[in-house]
Amino acid sequence: MDLSLASTPAEPMTGLAGWAVGLIDSLGGPGAAIIVGLDNLFPPIPSELVLPLAGFSASRGAFTLLGALFWTTLGSLAGAVIVYGIGALLGRDRTRALVARVPLLRVGDFDRTEAWFARHGGKAVFLGRMVPIFRSLISLPAGVERMPPGRFLLLTTAGSLLWNTAFVVAGYLLGESWSLVDRYASVLQYVVLAAVAIAIGLFVVVRLRQRRPAAR
Repeated sequence: MDLSLASTPAEPMTGLAGWAVGLIDSLGGPGAAIIVGLDNLFPPIPSELVLPLAGFSASRGAFTLLGALFWTTLGSLAGAVIVYGIGALLGRDRTRALVARVPLLRVGDFDRTEAWFARHGGKAVFLGRMVPIFRSLISLPAGVERMPPGRFLLLTTAGSLLWNTAFVVAGYLLGESWSLVDRYASVLQYVVLAAVAIAIGLFVVVRLRQRRPAAR
């Protein structure tokens, strides 16, 4: 990727991007944390947009790159904890009813996330931080099933930090051309999904091989 694009003059930001940059300029790191936290609470706000913006703001001196990573990961964790708490408080049936009322979400999204969590537990929480929709919803079944809080926090922090670093650093390097990150976001997400599919396939193969000697 040609990083010289960072010097290309940018048009004035409007809409969500303009609001996000304005909030970060006003509040600094806490503003970035709030925006990323909202991505967990309101899935229509895409992290593929707000994370590169945090990197872009860091490149302009709003905070350091390490500061951007710290605040965005803190925001991800805070949003995930809130969603976890909602799941733990409401239980499965009322959580499904709540999801049905959220714009742009379907109950089927929650059902698929819950099924994934039931099969893979901790791996689902870690990898779910890097998958669209699942990223915002995976904390719900973790709360419903009362996953141990310490384990949930550790896996959520690790997955969020890995995902956030990729997008924040890209936005930092690209500067005013941060929006180019969006072109490659879907590619990265497909890579994550492919890795998940391969990991699941290997797990199934290993388990089947382990069962054959026992059956004999």
